[in-house]
Amino acid sequence: MDYVAVESSPRFVELKRKHRSVVFPLAVLFLVWYFVYVLLSSFAPDFMGQHVWGNITVGLLFGLGQFVTTFAITMGYVSFANRRLDPISSEIRQELEEQEKR
Repeated sequence: MDYVAVESSPRFVELKRKHRSVVFPLAVLFLVWYFVYVLLSSFAPDFMGQHVWGNITVGLLFGLGQFVTTFAITMGYVSFANRRLDPISSEIRQELEEQEKR
């Protein structure tokens, strides 16, 4: 199997481009959101300690928001991969399996 040729094929290049077009922006967005949370908790304790409702503080809401965004990003990526990436990768896999049989 000529893996270098497969990697440079138009379909594989398209697959990598689509993957990167989603993964890199999502990773940057999440890292910025995470570091904002860490920096606010370190340098703005009064803001993070403000009570929103009862004993619920802004910091607690931001911390719980980290979990929510992690799950949202994961679900969004899985949906994207199922719709956009998996069909292309299945085509590539099928072509490779047919080549291997020859």
